[in-house]
Amino acid sequence: MSRTSNEFFDLKSTADTLAASLSVRPQQVLAAAELLLDGNTLPFIARYRKEATGDLDERALRVVEDGLKVAQELAARKTTILKTLGDQKVLDASLRAAVIACTDSRSLEELYLPYKPTRRTRAVAAKERGLEPLADLLMKQAPPNASRKNILLPFVDQEKGVPDIDAAFQGAADIIADRWATDANARKFVLVQARRGQVVSKVKRGKRDDNSRFAEWFDRKESVQRIPSHRFLAMKRGESEGILRLSIGVDDDFVLRWLRGQFLTNPKAALATELSDVVEDCWKRLLHPAAESTVMSELKQAADTEAVEVFARNIRDLLLAPPAGAKVTLGIDPGFRTGCKVAVVDETGRFVETATIYPTAPRNDTDGAAATLVGLIQKHQVQLVAIGNGTASRETDVFVTQLIAKQSLDITKAIVSESGASIYSASELAVSEYPDLDVTVRGAISIAHRLQDPLAELVKLDPRSIGVGQYQHDVDQKLLNTTLEREVLSCVNSVGVELNQASPSILAYVAGIGPKLAQRIVEFRDKNGPFRNRKSLLKVPKFGAKAFEQSAGFLRIRDSADPLDSTSVHPESYYVVQRMAASLETDAQSLVGNAELAKDLSATDYVDDRVGMSTVKDIIAELARPGRDPRREFVTATFKEGVDKIEDLQPGMRLEGIVTNVTKFGAFVDVGVHQDGLVHISQLADGFVSNPADIVAVGDVVQTTVMEVDVQRKRIGLSLTASPAN
Repeated sequence: MSRTSNEFFDLKSTADTLAASLSVRPQQVLAAAELLLDGNTLPFIARYRKEATGDLDERALRVVEDGLKVAQELAARKTTILKTLGDQKVLDASLRAAVIACTDSRSLEELYLPYKPTRRTRAVAAKERGLEPLADLLMKQAPPNASRKNILLPFVDQEKGVPDIDAAFQGAADIIADRWATDANARKFVLVQARRGQVVSKVKRGKRDDNSRFAEWFDRKESVQRIPSHRFLAMKRGESEGILRLSIGVDDDFVLRWLRGQFLTNPKAALATELSDVVEDCWKRLLHPAAESTVMSELKQAADTEAVEVFARNIRDLLLAPPAGAKVTLGIDPGFRTGCKVAVVDETGRFVETATIYPTAPRNDTDGAAATLVGLIQKHQVQLVAIGNGTASRETDVFVTQLIAKQSLDITKAIVSESGASIYSASELAVSEYPDLDVTVRGAISIAHRLQDPLAELVKLDPRSIGVGQYQHDVDQKLLNTTLEREVLSCVNSVGVELNQASPSILAYVAGIGPKLAQRIVEFRDKNGPFRNRKSLLKVPKFGAKAFEQSAGFLRIRDSADPLDSTSVHPESYYVVQRMAASLETDAQSLVGNAELAKDLSATDYVDDRVGMSTVKDIIAELARPGRDPRREFVTATFKEGVDKIEDLQPGMRLEGIVTNVTKFGAFVDVGVHQDGLVHISQLADGFVSNPADIVAVGDVVQTTVMEVDVQRKRIGLSLTASPAN
């Protein structure tokens, strides 16, 4: 984010407004805003500038960042509008003041609407035919003694395309309707009514199919104020596919009575009846569509925001899924006809060997597959087996489970989500990483990596391809991209990155680095060997002081001569640790990781004009548990033996499963039958649940009860409650 020199951007006023919305002190927001505008990254500010911001957390900093952007865009729009109004010679002191006083884009655009250059409309065409004076006359609502003919006849002009008095009236009516449609009071009233109205969904003619997935929306009305976001997006999906037609329903009679009372001041005027019809035309042709468009846009924006928040939360849970750790791992990409691709990676994630086995139909070569797997396991001392959850996953899982038991192998087995793996396998990144390997082998490697460290592998994917969203293809893609990028950035920096093992993909998300610099870091590392300390990063071409400041605290060097390089302590604060060590009559090497020594440190003793209490407390906590991973402990789910397909399910069964997606209406759980079951929000807990995310997260291992099974529609109803309702 950069500074703007726009005269209408008032940083202090913006900070005051944002502070009020966050219920914090304006000075906190102002300090955060200054840091953002000076090019500091959000993760860096959240962790290393706590004193400046008064400990604003990442959520609050995001609000500040977004608020600054909105304020800058509003200021830029005011500049553009004022210039346009000046060019039109309509800008006076009061209009200028009104534009400057606008505090949001909607009020600004409403103010600008009457002056906005318009496309060619019926009103514009009527003005070109010289009918604007007639419109002025009719809007004065002349007394009843003036005849229709006498009023209209002077404006008949064959050469201008006004052949008769009816054409004259119609043209003037179009101009009047256009003026009324830009009346601020009328637009405000109509918009209020539309917001109190209903979303009406109808099936289009010729599109009715009672088996359609949109059948429940063929004749549906939902309150604008209460319609759930996922339901609105479902309707919008039907509309985009040409099945449904959506509209906003209001009380037409009530609105028309109000509009006529607003615009028709003389009920006895000449042409009063026809002017009443003009009010109706204005409502149906201009005011209602405009209000409908606004409300639909508001609903879509709100639904998008909520859906993106759901997606972001799920992505965060998935990225921060517990890593199995640095262990030799065997990844299996299951398949039937083409077999299962197997890949072994060592504890650092380096690919070492591949094979293909055929334990499932049609070959059913279980003996050959067993011999191959046991050989690989013994040869490489495999500790983990990761099985993709795609086609033939359950059959492969059963085979591996039996093999482990039969051979008494000391191995941990886990089912791993394949979402997006095929996209990665065929990507340019995968080709560059494994140019000599088949796409299916790359998939098996990716599956193994996902078990070792989900975060390091999943950052290689476009987050949208991971498949944990809610109508992600229907929402504002710019908003989605921005939000997900921010979430990935947050996750990577909260965990930290091992500099000498990191791929360009994950380095690109470290605060202050980005894709180009990440590539330069890896190229420098490949050419010169591992980084010996954090300071050696400054030798990387174009890696300047600012990039070092922003990124250094999030990069780890496990084997550095300086023990602090493996911690989240920022280099700018190393001197504080030296003071701490000296006060304890020891050295930094002995202090790092020594929780007992850290207990003897009092934060108040080390606060100075460079570091405050929050930073010192963070340093002490890090010294006690250096490099602490914020992710949960790794656990695996065990699918029930003999329950491999949806036909095997029976109501009342208790099954262990893995949460694969969380939405506003419930959670989806993989119970090992190739079809996720839905735990409706009402079945997540015995009490009321307002938000499923309060109960479960993507990756959770849960105990479920089968409530209902619809084999034909492939729908499974599950429950997490202790005593499921019948």
